[in-house]
Amino acid sequence: MWVKALKIIDLKRENKELIEQTAIILYESFKDISSAWPNIELARDEVYASIGEDKSSRIAINHDNVVLGWISGISIYNGNVWELHPLVVKEEYRGQGIGKVLVNDLEEKVKERGGLTIWVGTDDEDNSTSLSNTDLYENLYEKIVDIRNLKRHPFIFYQKVGFIIVGVMPDANGIGKPDIYMAKKVGK
Repeated sequence: MWVKALKIIDLKRENKELIEQTAIILYESFKDISSAWPNIELARDEVYASIGEDKSSRIAINHDNVVLGWISGISIYNGNVWELHPLVVKEEYRGQGIGKVLVNDLEEKVKERGGLTIWVGTDDEDNSTSLSNTDLYENLYEKIVDIRNLKRHPFIFYQKVGFIIVGVMPDANGIGKPDIYMAKKVGK
């Protein structure tokens, strides 16, 4: 499988070309589904912000130094928990295992630093799950148990790589637009 030919490396401030490629992937991937990075400048700022102490910013590149995917993690709770934010794979390479490889790599980096848990928030801003456009203050737990994926929402991917739903923030992105919180144990 060609995924084995990937190289996962740290994203460093001095490599402007890799940062620019990463920012373009971030912007292109979210421009139609989220208001998080509405322009390339904000996407670039997000990439730069992912580099630093108590952070992990890793990219998957091919043999031509083309960025195919990016994952970033932020240490919180005194290093016990890391927030995965964000994970993105270039559109034409999705579904080929790159996201899984990046998540596995982040897990190893978190373990090396003594982390116990990785968590991720998976916003539903475009009615992609059965949790959107419903009153989550009523029978929330049943709604979480019965969650359905309506439009390829990423919570399914995260479940496949071992994350579980640990909570939901109703109306996080506006009325009827929740954030789904997921976590995975990685440490002892």
